[in-house]
Amino acid sequence: MDHFTERNGVLFAEDIDLETLAAAVGTPFYCYSTATIERHYRVFAEALAGIDNPLIAYAVKANPNLSVIATLARAGAGADVVSVGELRRAVAAGVPADRIVFSGVGKTEAEMAQALDTGIYQFNVESEEELGVLSRTATALGRTAAVALRVNPGVDALTHAKISTGGHENKFGIPLARIPAAYALAATLPGLRPVGIGAHIGSQLTSLAPLEATFARLGQLAATLRAQGNPVERIDLGGGLGIPYKAGEPAPPTPADYGAMVVRATQGWGVRLLFEPGRMIVGNAGILVARVITVKSGASSRFVVVDAAMNDLLRPTLYNAWHDIRSVRPRSGTMTATVVGPVCESGDTFAEDRALAPLEPGDLVAFMTAGAYGATMASTYNSRPLVPEVLVDGNNYAVVRPRPDLDALIGLDRIAPWLKETG
Repeated sequence: MDHFTERNGVLFAEDIDLETLAAAVGTPFYCYSTATIERHYRVFAEALAGIDNPLIAYAVKANPNLSVIATLARAGAGADVVSVGELRRAVAAGVPADRIVFSGVGKTEAEMAQALDTGIYQFNVESEEELGVLSRTATALGRTAAVALRVNPGVDALTHAKISTGGHENKFGIPLARIPAAYALAATLPGLRPVGIGAHIGSQLTSLAPLEATFARLGQLAATLRAQGNPVERIDLGGGLGIPYKAGEPAPPTPADYGAMVVRATQGWGVRLLFEPGRMIVGNAGILVARVITVKSGASSRFVVVDAAMNDLLRPTLYNAWHDIRSVRPRSGTMTATVVGPVCESGDTFAEDRALAPLEPGDLVAFMTAGAYGATMASTYNSRPLVPEVLVDGNNYAVVRPRPDLDALIGLDRIAPWLKETG
């Protein structure tokens, strides 16, 4: 469910019509709904009501806007971060340090040191080599790092290959068979306190079966570690629950279905459970609004060219991902067209031969379900400034990341001294 609805023939974001917003902000722009973010977090938390004291650590990589993180921090969420930049964003947005988990396969010593100074809850460690680096870093600072070992369980997540992270040949985690030895190693290294294990097998999962299989392996592994005399206090179950992108397709499992499965799968574990939802919280809470530049005819296709492009929303180009495209003021009837942006790449295509409400130059369209992995993956390709981000709350809105002007964008470059004209 989201809070983007049509009223009197115009698409609204909560209580603000998108035509008014586009006139004030300019296009293209991202728009996020506070009510949707809060609702999705609440629904996920309620689905875990049968679990004692879970830590819901929002996956900041999904949408790192400070106002989005702050909205979730106010609701009680922690943060799962994968860089020092995300760590600083989470802290700046008000997430308490003791609710922050640092994941990621390539943490640097500098990042580890800043996380230790911040006092985060735990590191999700991805390799035996990382244990050694973290031990040296923590010891040098006189700190102790709580560590959970990320398990590569060898489970097929049944999702797109580029967002699957739990298979045998993925770069993430430590193979399950090596975990007991790695856990024993962590217990011997100064500056480390092994507290548990975890796994994250992928994103946009539309079946609970891979998750349940993973959790079964984690439960068995925890029992093995305890039998060997190791404390296991926490288990991080990751995230990855899918969301609906295409109207009319079967809906992914609900948070309630997921929560019931988790309760069943983790019964008797006696640990604190951690979760890393990202897309599930913010995906349907955001849209990208663009304006039609022109409608042109090709040899056999009709093209709708909009002022948003692949540098603004990369998912269709990168994953061949589907986003529903809605007219902000829809006309009756339908047209079939390929929707593209102005970037000089054939891959700058949002949809091919899509059935749409009839569109004309100047019309506004909304790319739905763009709140996750949208603005955060954007670039300035073709020297196009990053688009602004707007947060709506009822009948209020705020520009929570302004559009930089071209002077600011070009001003980031420096001309080498020998290329400058001399008198």
